[in-house]
Amino acid sequence: MSSDPPHSSKAGVIVVADDDRLTRELLAGMLRSRGHEVEVVPDGQAAVERVARGGVHLVLLDVLMPRLGGLEACRLLKGMTSGAFLPVVLVTVKTDSQSRVEGLKIGADDYVCKPFDENELMARVEAMLRIKRLHDHVADARQRLEQLSIHDDLTGLYNYRHLQVRLGEEYKRAERHRESLACMAIDIDRLQLQNEVGGRTHGDRVLRHVADTVRRTIRDGDVLARFGGDEFLAVLPGLHFSGAVAVAERFFRDLRERPLASELARTHPVTVSVGVALFPSRDVRTRDSLLRSADLALGMAKREGGGRVCVYQQEGQIYTPLVGSPGEGSEGRG
Repeated sequence: MSSDPPHSSKAGVIVVADDDRLTRELLAGMLRSRGHEVEVVPDGQAAVERVARGGVHLVLLDVLMPRLGGLEACRLLKGMTSGAFLPVVLVTVKTDSQSRVEGLKIGADDYVCKPFDENELMARVEAMLRIKRLHDHVADARQRLEQLSIHDDLTGLYNYRHLQVRLGEEYKRAERHRESLACMAIDIDRLQLQNEVGGRTHGDRVLRHVADTVRRTIRDGDVLARFGGDEFLAVLPGLHFSGAVAVAERFFRDLRERPLASELARTHPVTVSVGVALFPSRDVRTRDSLLRSADLALGMAKREGGGRVCVYQQEGQIYTPLVGSPGEGSEGRG
């Protein structure tokens, strides 16, 4: 037979603030008997400080306390937790209707009166905790939906739609401040063959492996998105020619030196083609031309057999650093 306290599955962490020790202990005893975890403090200031540390589900505040009374503490708590829902219940005497009205106006969620009726107190507390659970569930669901709306489910990178938003923001910033902006388009070579040989599960592992490798290579402020079925796009603010090439080659080295850990990857190594374009340059004056130039460079890399980096340069020329084994330099080819 279970020894858990009643209602323990719905228990919460409750802060009780009252300057009278006997009242604090009376409230705490009632709440603990229902399975709640209770922390008692002597005034509103201590209650505010405890809530600031997190993990509190409900606060009971006596209206009249030294240092910081219940009404002032309630106002502060509601300001601190505006992005979430923290139930605040005021404790008043039965004749103190003015404080109850004022408390409800500033955001208190309910009130209980002294002397306490235990059944009424528990009903109000449990109703507030139930509302909080529902609110938190809705907030979690909304956050998950927001994440899904901007992220690719398989790789965790930004999706194509959000990429368009971020690319537009970064392009406008670069144009306004006359700063450079690089784009690195990445395509996994022969991903269809990887799928045919190892199955879709292996192909998904390849996609995640390449995504993780690019993510390690770029900076925190860069933007990385899944651009298509087997393509990624990295937006690199503030990088000129040499910096963009350095990022691409670092990605290449990391992919080669830290291969996908699988038997199949040994016989069918994962390689990529990369196209890089730079704004501003003679042929890149708009956001669309920046993307088009990165795609042209990527197409050249694919046509030359894949497994290489191509950088689109002025007047349509393609520069191709050939990345050799670790320690080797790169060759330029105009």
